[in-house]
Amino acid sequence: MKDKRGMFLMAAGCLCLTGALVLMAFNALEEQHADRVAEATVEVLTQQVIPQQQPTTSGGETTATEIQSVKIDGDDYIGVLDIPSLELSLPVMGSWSDSALKNSPCRYAGSYLSDDMIIAGHNYRRQFGALGRLETGDAVTFTDVDGYVCRYKVVALETLAGTDVEGMTSGDWDLTLFTCTYGGRSRITVRCQK
Repeated sequence: MKDKRGMFLMAAGCLCLTGALVLMAFNALEEQHADRVAEATVEVLTQQVIPQQQPTTSGGETTATEIQSVKIDGDDYIGVLDIPSLELSLPVMGSWSDSALKNSPCRYAGSYLSDDMIIAGHNYRRQFGALGRLETGDAVTFTDVDGYVCRYKVVALETLAGTDVEGMTSGDWDLTLFTCTYGGRSRITVRCQK
């Protein structure tokens, strides 16, 4: 009886280990795909879309009254987010969805035009996985598809509960970046001001 039970437990353990390895491989492939999509999209945005525009800065005025976007490979992008201290340059999709988030950070709520934009990104290494390493004073730049440049500084880092939508959207922040922790119980949240 003990031998059968032991064999059963060993087989169950092997199945669990195999399942974990398959899940890790799947996540690694998904992350690599997202990295390739983001890199190619940033190249299109910075080489073909944004240089065609007359750039202005957040110290200047923009005539836009609503967020403009461009369609690249079927997805709508609103601009490029640069975080120099993390060596990141990422495209930002115009609206959030689970499927969109697999390829690129997305505008979760608000707008850079009304100084209340919230951007969500996966915790992939080449997306928002290192947000927690940002420090107060670090620079963050968002350039829209019309060439309007918004310059921000990190002013606060928070860890919010994964379900705290009100906490994520409250406050007087010009820009908020967030990602989930592994397991999704919490959200690493970076608050920025112009």
